Amino acid sequence: MDRRKFLKTAAVGATASAAFTTNLYAKTSKTLKVCLSWPKTLPIMGEGALWFADRVKELSGGSLKVKIYGANELVPALGVFDACSKGLIDGFHSGPYYWKGKNMAFSLFSAFPFGMVYDEIDPWFDFGGGMDIWRKLYAKYNLLPFKGGNTGNQMGGWFRKPIKSLNDLKGLKMRIPGLGGEVMAKLGVKPVNIPGGEIYTALERGVIDATEWVGPSLDLIMGFQKVAKYYYTGWHEPGSLLELTFNKKKFERLPKEHQAILEAASREMHTRIFNQFQYQNAVKLQELLSGKYDVVLGNFPDDVNEAAKKATQEILNEYANKYKDFAMVYDNIKSFFPKIRKWTDTLPKWYLDIRDKGFIVD
Repeated sequence: MDRRKFLKTAAVGATASAAFTTNLYAKTSKTLKVCLSWPKTLPIMGEGALWFADRVKELSGGSLKVKIYGANELVPALGVFDACSKGLIDGFHSGPYYWKGKNMAFSLFSAFPFGMVYDEIDPWFDFGGGMDIWRKLYAKYNLLPFKGGNTGNQMGGWFRKPIKSLNDLKGLKMRIPGLGGEVMAKLGVKPVNIPGGEIYTALERGVIDATEWVGPSLDLIMGFQKVAKYYYTGWHEPGSLLELTFNKKKFERLPKEHQAILEAASREMHTRIFNQFQYQNAVKLQELLSGKYDVVLGNFPDDVNEAAKKATQEILNEYANKYKDFAMVYDNIKSFFPKIRKWTDTLPKWYLDIRDKGFIVD
C-alpha cells in the first residue's frame, strides 16, 4: 500500500473519530440548575451544595454538571419547591418542613419536637419505610427527594432574659418556625417568622425577645451572643433533615449512569454536612465556653419541658386526626420509633451516661 495514501487515510479516520467522540460527549453533557433556600456562601449548608456540584462533575468525568444558585438568585428562597415542581429548575436544596403549607405531613420528614435524632432518623428513611412514603407524597408534585444533610440536634435558642419557669415564656416574641413554633405557642410564646438576614437586628432592637437558629456552628457567625445572653439547649428539632430534591420527570429522563451519580453524590453530601455540623458545633462550643463572651448556657426548666411534651402530643394527635397523609406518616413513625428508641436507650444512651469525661482528655 502506498505510504502517503495510507497516512492520508489514517489522518482522515483519526479526524472523523475525534469528531465523533467530541459530538458524542457534547450530546451526553448535561448541566442541572439547582437552587438553594439559603445563600451558597452559607457555611456548611451552602458549602455542602457547592461540594456536591464538584463531586458530581468529578464522578461523571464532566458529562454531568450542577450549577448552584443561592437563595433569590434565580428564584425566591422559599419558591424552590414550586419552581422545581413546574420544571423551571432541575432541583433544590432546602428543608421539608418549609412545605407544610403544601402538605402538613411534610413537617414530619424534617424533625419534630421530642422525636428521633440523626442516627434514628436515617435508619427510618433507609429501612423503616420513611423514604418510600416521602417519595410517594412528593411524586404528587412531580418531585423526587433525596436526603441532603442533617443539622443534628439544634439548640433551643437565644433569650434576652433568663427562663426560670414556664411563666417566663408567657408573651415572649420568638422567631421559631415549624412544629416547634406551634409547641411554643401552646406554652404562651408568640412565634414570629423572620428571614435569616433580619433576625439579628430584630433581636438587637427588641422587636423579638428570643430566637432559635441552629447551633453554635452557625449561631456565633450570626452574632446572637452579642445581643442575647441566655442560650438554651433544645428539643424542638432533635435532628433536622435537609433535602436535595429533583424534578421527577427530568431526573427519570437522565441516563441511568447520571441518576446513579446524583444519588451517590447526594449520600456523600448528606453524611458530610452532618459530620461538619458536629465538628463545627464542637469547635464553636469551645469558643463559647472560653469566657470570650458573656453567655449563660443552660437547659429549660423541668416545667417547660413537661409542658412542651404535652403540647407536642396534642399537636401530633390533632393533625393525625385532621390530615390523612399526616396520619399515614405518623403511624409509620409510631411503629418504627419504639424499636429504634429501645436500642438507643439500651446501649448508646447507657454508654454516654457512664462514659468517663476525663478518660481520654480532661
